[in-house]
Amino acid sequence: MTTIYKDAGRPVHERVADLLARMTPEEKFAQMHAYWLILDENGNHRERSDLSDEFAGVSEQAALSERLKLGVGQITRPLGTHIVDAKTGVRAANRLQRMMMEETRLGIPALFHEECLVGLLCKDATLFPSSLNYGSTWDPELVQRAAEQIGKEARSVGCQQGLAPVLDVSRDVRWGRTEETFGEDPWLVGVMATAYVKGLQGDKRDLLATLKHYVGHSFSEGARNHAPVHLGFSELNDTFLLPFEMAVKLANAGSVMPAYHDIDNQPGHSDSFLLTTVLREQWGFDGIIVADYGGVSLLHQHHGISHDAAESAALAFNAGLDVELPKDDCARHLAEAVERGLISMSKVDEIVARTLTEKFRLGLFENPYADENGIDLQNDMTRQAAREVATKSLTLLENNGILPLGGKPRVAVVGPTADDPLALLSGYSFPVHLIISDMVEETSQVTTPRAALEQYLGASNVRYAKGCHIIEKRMAGAPVFPGDSGGKPMQQSPVSLSTALIPEAVNAARESDVVVACVGDLAGLFQSGTVGEGSDTDSLNLPGVQQQLLEALVATGKPVIVVMTGGRPYNLQGLEDKVAALMMAWAPGQEGGWAIADVLTGRAEPQGVWW
Repeated sequence: MTTIYKDAGRPVHERVADLLARMTPEEKFAQMHAYWLILDENGNHRERSDLSDEFAGVSEQAALSERLKLGVGQITRPLGTHIVDAKTGVRAANRLQRMMMEETRLGIPALFHEECLVGLLCKDATLFPSSLNYGSTWDPELVQRAAEQIGKEARSVGCQQGLAPVLDVSRDVRWGRTEETFGEDPWLVGVMATAYVKGLQGDKRDLLATLKHYVGHSFSEGARNHAPVHLGFSELNDTFLLPFEMAVKLANAGSVMPAYHDIDNQPGHSDSFLLTTVLREQWGFDGIIVADYGGVSLLHQHHGISHDAAESAALAFNAGLDVELPKDDCARHLAEAVERGLISMSKVDEIVARTLTEKFRLGLFENPYADENGIDLQNDMTRQAAREVATKSLTLLENNGILPLGGKPRVAVVGPTADDPLALLSGYSFPVHLIISDMVEETSQVTTPRAALEQYLGASNVRYAKGCHIIEKRMAGAPVFPGDSGGKPMQQSPVSLSTALIPEAVNAARESDVVVACVGDLAGLFQSGTVGEGSDTDSLNLPGVQQQLLEALVATGKPVIVVMTGGRPYNLQGLEDKVAALMMAWAPGQEGGWAIADVLTGRAEPQGVWW
């Protein structure tokens, strides 16, 4: 007779109850966290080191193997943790999954999650525009189609949960994560998020979308990441909760991620009212709640509401959390928490049942492996979707009649973002998130505005000059989540104040009929760029000496078309009234250069909406 939990013909709740009854406490605790590993196709898996570039030795690998025999709830970013080609990454993930299925006592599969906010965070995946671009289209059907393509790429590499979309309602654009939002209107955010979730998950919800950051993350003091939030219930409910409620009720979102901050001294990861009363009881949410990376540890390390990791684990899981990400910093202390009476085994059973329910619903017990020959990244449909979003999101803010450019004029294409592939990408794109240097090997699929205009107008009609740098040097080894910064100096990339390149740009302008000035910012996490997670600012002036560059170009008397890219709006200090045209492109992704050139030359209409 087939064991009940292994019988696909049985109802999910019966399979869950049967499996749960067979599990030891240690096996249950293992389902309540992830591991963040460097996976190896030969089975030599290693833990990712948070505080250095060194990896575990032989003894640590042996210890990891023993822990893995208890199973695990999730595996963190198997293809989005380091630079690995998709096929090798899938083979490595399958090897780990085979261990789960064949070498653990009960054969419970792991669930693999990846980032997918602007496309799957994986080498060679399509680099989609930012959420600000989605919001500027005001076209939920287009957003849903784009998310469908992202979902197809994610499924093809064996991903079962995507950590997107972001439902934070923009309030203070000094906040670095403004680039991750759909905009400042709660209804727009809700509509776009609902469309994204429907597209990513599909009709079967066989890939879980993750709503984040629940809730109010964008309203922090001084626009500082992790800073406290002060909200009355009316504004919390009508502005910040609304998009989440829409995505839960209208799109059946499969997962939710709480935010790092606290609201009136109650951290999001320990807020039972928001996580259980509102989300599950009032809205009927039936998925899993996963921690933001390191969010449980912050309860004692930052918020100071618990004494140690065991107490933090108990607070978070009692409040409604299901899985600690990205690893087991606090969940490893659950046995101690039970022994100290901080959490009951009945609560543990309730939590683990939700994770097992999702794994059965996803069909992981029957189909645990990814098809190594079914990987499908960067096809015509994904590129077309990325280009359509980029084109439709371009917002023309000013035009004195110079656009579209007719014929083949002599054009000076100048500015620090005119020929930098990274300037078109958002912070959670693969090349930016895992940046090693400014080398372009990982951005070969990106076409810059300069390259596209040279293609359309002829290289002989385009004169390029950088004009200035935004940052002095892109630093290697930038941290990719908050815990990385704890044991080494922050890898800051100082803003460049050099004006040495401006004269060359001025000369290019004088010898041309029209100037296309490309300015903006560079995404990068934790001060490795000028916008992005942990890259907040105290000024809305253009970073570095870009304002001086624009003033010098305008002073030539030649018509100047400003194309602004980046993750937040900037103050041009009156120049908006002196330029011939002004276009906001946000972070338009790998197809952004073509989209910009299409609009400038009249091949496409600018359709972005700014009000």
